[in-house]
Order: sequence, then structure tokens, then C-alpha cells
Amino acid sequence: MTELKGVKRVVFEGLANRLQETFRRLKGKGKLSVEDVNEAMREVRLALLEADANFKVVKEFVARVKERAVGQEVMNSLTPGQHVVKVVYEELTELMGGNQTKITLSSKPPTIIMVLGLQGSGKTTTCGKIAKYYVSQGRRPFLVAADVYRPAAIKQLQVLGEQVGVPVFTMGQENPVNIVRGAREFAQTNNRDIMIIDTAGRLHINEELMQELKSIRDTVNPHEMLLVVDAMTGQDAVNVAQAFHQEIGLSGVVLTKLDSDTRGGAALSVKAVTGCPIKFTGTGEKLDALEPFYPDRMASRILGMGDVLTLVEKAQASFNEQQARELERKIRQQEFTLHDFLEQLQQVKTMGPLDQLMGMIPGLNKQLKGMKPEFDEKEIAKVEAIIRSMTPQERNDPSILNGSRKKRIARGSGTRVQDVNRLLKQFDESRRMMKQLTDMSSKKSTPGRFKLPF
Repeated sequence: MTELKGVKRVVFEGLANRLQETFRRLKGKGKLSVEDVNEAMREVRLALLEADANFKVVKEFVARVKERAVGQEVMNSLTPGQHVVKVVYEELTELMGGNQTKITLSSKPPTIIMVLGLQGSGKTTTCGKIAKYYVSQGRRPFLVAADVYRPAAIKQLQVLGEQVGVPVFTMGQENPVNIVRGAREFAQTNNRDIMIIDTAGRLHINEELMQELKSIRDTVNPHEMLLVVDAMTGQDAVNVAQAFHQEIGLSGVVLTKLDSDTRGGAALSVKAVTGCPIKFTGTGEKLDALEPFYPDRMASRILGMGDVLTLVEKAQASFNEQQARELERKIRQQEFTLHDFLEQLQQVKTMGPLDQLMGMIPGLNKQLKGMKPEFDEKEIAKVEAIIRSMTPQERNDPSILNGSRKKRIARGSGTRVQDVNRLLKQFDESRRMMKQLTDMSSKKSTPGRFKLPF
């Protein structure tokens, strides 16, 4: 219902575009020569270095890909270009950690997660996001305010705790070691199974910071030591992770600001350089914008192959099966109304920014390349305002909308009559298209399987 306009970035846009263009040329060749592979690998090497990936990591990565890409199995294949892409996908996945590495949950609660990071990395907000994530998993987390130095750090954590709906344990400006000791007792007496400690940060790594973190670590023996780093800082993020890991030992990394105009070097290098897996990524400012990190899915998105699994998981978190079945029935029987559309629009928005969802659909960015697509959030707000300005009767039966009704709706929504007419025309066309797609999918789908309700 919204128009495509403007430009917006996808995850690692520069790197993704460069690699996809390189492999598009490669796949266009009927047979590959060693020189074709060498030329492609030069492009890959430059793309990775421009993404601020570690030089040594890039060198080793390209060597592994080239060794596999010039093998007999690839060179003699009927589709050698596709085989090279497959090799790159597998090596990218391995470079970023191979399999997903989950948080270690203790069989004897509470699971203690110690969150570390320099100032400005998004450490405190990430604590709130982790708490939100585990609340959605049916767990009972709480936050521990152990940053007693930064002004308003305790208050910020309390605000986050209120937003998430979890308690925040604080002892004011008390010694952080005493705070975490008291927090562990609080967890046991209040039936809290996950303890998330927001530790103090500094503008840079120093001995005082490390000593305090070691004291906290030795006091509570955390199950997880997670370092929060800003993905926008590239190799600096990797260097910080390496320093923290050498000093106090890390179990994993959380990359924040992955939704920003980041080049991706940190995600590509941190596991290879430090040996610490990426466990979560921050993909926005909202508290639910935290995702478990899947190396294979990220490699797929970088190479333009989409990320259907994450898309389905987002949909399943937003829609239950009963809602999906009822929606499917309405679409098939042409009972889908503007009221239903408004509800669906609200639920789809909870899945995340629409441009990110587009990037998870295989091939969509390629098909729209050159159009520079973006679902304009202002257009969505305009659509919502128009529908909300209608009466329930008008939403259920748009055919009754005459000229005077449309003028009233336009005035009430702060739009023009032309905007109302365009919405009605697009809605009518979309409703016919949705019915066709639903009819087609019902012939192919397995009964009882969850289908995306949009």
C-alpha cells in the first residue's frame, strides 16, 4: 500500500553490493579459467578490505576460497560460477563462526551474564535488550546496576527495567563487588533465573577498569562474559575485543548498530581474531531490536541470497496461527477490509523496519536494483491516518465512500482527497492480488503449516 521511494541501506550494503556484482559477472560465464577466478578473488579481497576487515583475516580467507575455487570439482562443473559462490558462502559462514553460539543457561539458576564495554558502545541499552529478549522467551531476568561512576547510569538502567518490566537491583554508589554479591542473593530470594550485570565502562581500556571487572568476575563466576562493541568502529571494535579477551576472558561479543551504515569488518573479523563468537547483534534503537547471531544467515544476506528463516521467525513472533488462518479465510472469501489491513500493518511494523524485512526476501533487492527501494515510514503513517479517519462502516465497505465522505476523511487525516483515492485503488488491487496468492499457496502448502499472513 505504500510507495517505493528514496534510498535506504541493507546490512553491509557496500560489501554486499560489491560481492554480488563480482559473482554476477562470474556466473555469467559458461566456463571459468584460473584467471577468471583470480580476477574475482582480487575483487573479493578489495571488497573485504574496504569493509575494514582485518588484513590477515582477509588474506587467509581469499587463499582458502581460491584453493577450493580452482579445484577440479568447480572448474569442471556445468555451473562453475554458482559453485564459486557456494564456496564463498561456506567460507564466509565459517569466518563468522560457523554455527550459532547460544548463551549458556545454567541448570542451577540464576544464569549470570556480565555485560562489558567501553563508554558509548551501547552497553547499558544492550542490557535492557537482553532482558527484553529473555522475557519474550518466558524467563525471569533482572538487571543489576553495577556502573556506579557514569552520571545517570543507574537511572538509565531503572528506566530500561521499567520499560521491559523487570526489576533493577541497585545499592546506589556502593562498591560494585558488594552490589553483585547482593544481587545474587536477590535472585535466589525472588525467583529470578537470569542476572544481567551492567558494569562500568571507560573512555578507553585501563588497568583500573580491568581490575574492577576481574573482581566482579571472581566474585560471582558469571556463566557469560559478553563484550558490547560498536559495529561502526570496524577494526577498532576487534582490537577492543582482543584486549578485553586477553585481560579477563570473554565468552562472546554483542555487535551494536548493525542497522547503521556499517561496513561490516568487525562482524567478519572478530571471531577469527579473538576466537570469541558473536552471540547477539543490535539492529535498531528499540528494546526488541536484538537478534541472536547466525553466521550462515548473515553470509546469505551479504551474498544477496536472503534470510527467510529470520523473516519467518519474526512473523511467528508477531502472528499466531489462529490469526493467520482467520486472515487467510477472509482473504479467500474476499472479506478482507481496511480495518483488517490496518491491524496487519500494525503487526508487520512490530517485526522491524520494512526495508530490513525486504532484505531478507531472496532476490528482492536484485529485482528492485536501480529503483533504490524504501518503504517510506511517512507514507505508512499517512495510510494509517486515512484509515483511522474512516467510520467502522466505511472501513468494512469502502464502496460507500462518496465525494463528501472522502473530503471529510482527507480533512480528518491531514491529507488530500487524491491520497484517499490512491489508497482505495491500491487496496482494491492488493486485495485481488492477495486472493490470487492465497489460492496458489493453498494448493501447494501442507495443512497446518504456518504461512506468512501478508
